[in-house]
Amino acid sequence: MPARPRSRGSRHGRGIRSSVAGPVLPFLSSRETRFEDIAADAADYVTALWPSELGDVRFQWADMPPRALAGRIDEVPEWAVDPERRVITIFRLPLQRLPRVHIDDPWHRQIAIEGAVFRAAAELIGRDPWEIAPDRWRHH
Repeated sequence: MPARPRSRGSRHGRGIRSSVAGPVLPFLSSRETRFEDIAADAADYVTALWPSELGDVRFQWADMPPRALAGRIDEVPEWAVDPERRVITIFRLPLQRLPRVHIDDPWHRQIAIEGAVFRAAAELIGRDPWEIAPDRWRHH
């Protein structure tokens, strides 16, 4: 008798398995995924505001800057801009572990990440950072 193909989700005839978190519990998120979500949303926002200047720019994330970018020991860059390749790299650990915020709460940390994306985009296109998203923080 030939062996029956084993279905990955139907062990012992129980049917397809559901999510580990189930329908009630939220999915777990990490610092890394929250950072990527915030940075990606900010990149999408600024690209939508400046499509002709930033439409071809690639935003990427890295944990730490390479040693070549760290000029002084007391200064860790939060982003790097490569104008030739049209790439902006936002560094996660300096923004999460060494945030320059006056109140250390989730909202201010989010602003620090978004601000780094806006300032990096401004640097790439040669604009003042406040021009990039002037209405973004007007209500705060």
